[in-house]
Amino acid sequence: MKKPFLLAACLATAAAAAAPSTPIPLWPGVVPGETKILPAEADQFKSPPDPLIAGRPIIRLGNVSTPTITIYRPDPAKDTGAAVVVAPGGGYFILAMDLEGTEVCEWLNSIGVTGVLLKYRVPGRPGRDRYAAALEDAQRAVGLVRHRAGELGLDPKRIGMLGFSAGAHLSAALGANHTKRLYPVVDEADAVSCRPDFIVLIYPGGLVNREQNDAIRPEVLPVKDVTPPAFIAMAEDDPVRVENATGYYVALKNTGVPAELHLYPTGGHGYGLRRTKDDVTTWPDRVADWLKTGGWLRAAR
Repeated sequence: MKKPFLLAACLATAAAAAAPSTPIPLWPGVVPGETKILPAEADQFKSPPDPLIAGRPIIRLGNVSTPTITIYRPDPAKDTGAAVVVAPGGGYFILAMDLEGTEVCEWLNSIGVTGVLLKYRVPGRPGRDRYAAALEDAQRAVGLVRHRAGELGLDPKRIGMLGFSAGAHLSAALGANHTKRLYPVVDEADAVSCRPDFIVLIYPGGLVNREQNDAIRPEVLPVKDVTPPAFIAMAEDDPVRVENATGYYVALKNTGVPAELHLYPTGGHGYGLRRTKDDVTTWPDRVADWLKTGGWLRAAR
């Protein structure tokens, strides 16, 4: 079976069933710029074991060289026709695939949104900005979902992106870098816009440069009429530094980009959407409200 037909079959299957699709390769052939063979993908667990998050362990997937998307469809009775590409964090070294991936897609399904889990390339490739390969994957993922929106029963004007930590940086970078593909065009999916209609940034990192008086980093610098509306949530005691959230919010407002910022006194970093004693873990409720207010959760027609 030829790869374009295989992709269409996978997408059609995902549209017809509530269960997640099988992982769909982002690239039909050679992945752009990949010249070195990495070790096999594996959970990069630590010894002694990593600390538990809300009483549970997490998956830290590393050595990703074959990026994919996996589609999670909501119950047809509550399907709004909106979709969100989910970018797990991990410092561009690993991907927190369950804490900031599969669990988030399942939550999106609960509010009637199709979740698209993006497994992007990590770690960063030598000789390139550490986010460069991941940004190519993000462009390809959003464009591919929009190109296939009809098959999936999605509204192509309500496709957003949600990221955590480095995944939030990736979401902001795509918000500023979607007018031109950063890789050679592959097929017709690269002819449609890869602009997310909105971005959700949860405990973002890497948005400001501490060594330059917290100036916004150039790859995420908001641009009027380019950067999409943004939602940001973070705890003030986050070791990644709350200035990433506050600085980016001010830059958005100064540029005229609609934005909503929620700051909480405690909570640290890396909680995903697992509820703890800290109010910051109620951020999914705030996001759902924001999506409703913005008109992204209206019923599909």
